[in-house]
Amino acid sequence: MFMDSTLEFADASSIGTPNNSTVNVGSTVDSDLARDIGAGQPVYLVITVDTAVTSGGSATVRFKMVSDGTSTIATDGTATEHMTTHDFPVASLVAGYTVVIPLTSVNPSYERYLGFQAQETASSALTAGAINAFLTIDPHGWQSYPDNIK
Repeated sequence: MFMDSTLEFADASSIGTPNNSTVNVGSTVDSDLARDIGAGQPVYLVITVDTAVTSGGSATVRFKMVSDGTSTIATDGTATEHMTTHDFPVASLVAGYTVVIPLTSVNPSYERYLGFQAQETASSALTAGAINAFLTIDPHGWQSYPDNIK
């Protein structure tokens, strides 16, 4: 599968250590540079765990795709939410775990900057973890391979 780097939010990016809060993960996608995302085809958000997510207890994590009028996406709930996952227990967020989410293609009304966020939703702070997140039109052909580093 061909992946457009302008549609990539996170590439082995740290999930951070939100403690009952929301944090931005990776970078933003400037929709002025990535106009007509999907060109009429369905678009999917793909999230993969690069390094296992851990916590000091039994934390849960929720992921969001949001948009905002500025490149510093708001984490206080004022950004426009376009997709929110259910809560994942950290025990399930092991390396290689993949989630594919279809995005709405009917009038998505994105603000200029798209962002990807993680929200810790239980009482235990996250201690580690890295994820990949990107938009694609072909999620089924996507396969994760290790970096060619020797």
